[in-house]
Amino acid sequence: MYAIVEIAGQQFKVAKDQKVFVHRLPEEEGAKVSFDNVLLIGEGDKVTIGAPAIDGAQVGAKVLKHLQGDKVIVFKKKRRKGYRKKNGHRQALTEILIEGIVASGAQKAAPKAKAAAPKAEAAPKAEAPKAAKTDDAVDYDAMTVAQLKDLAKNKGVTGISAMKKAGLIEAIKNV
Repeated sequence: MYAIVEIAGQQFKVAKDQKVFVHRLPEEEGAKVSFDNVLLIGEGDKVTIGAPAIDGAQVGAKVLKHLQGDKVIVFKKKRRKGYRKKNGHRQALTEILIEGIVASGAQKAAPKAKAAAPKAEAAPKAEAPKAAKTDDAVDYDAMTVAQLKDLAKNKGVTGISAMKKAGLIEAIKNV
């Protein structure tokens, strides 16, 4: 039995007990990982193709070690110009061992809840222009250019697209 699975942005043909070098994974050495983006599963003459992925299919693996690949030399030269640039690169890799391929019945991994935190921080920033409704004791220097443009637009100032911060503050004070 073999499968074509997407791991870290690349597609690999894997089989049970096979060692594969993939781009660096964030998991620790010895950790179990599962990849649920299985594109194709083949078993003898029977081939199952996903559209784009097979629902319920999963490939289980174990992280063996993190390492660096062989050094690749990148040399650039332009003739008769004196331009020569030499660079080296070693790709960060992870060696994984494929422990099993499940054709159906596996559950997809739950999405991570990291995206909810930035939305809570965005709300206080939007309140800043509302506080600048009165002209008394408003600190225009502490406001961003976008906030100043919104305030100028609310006050009916025209031609604000080409103005710098100092020009915006002066136009708002004159209105």
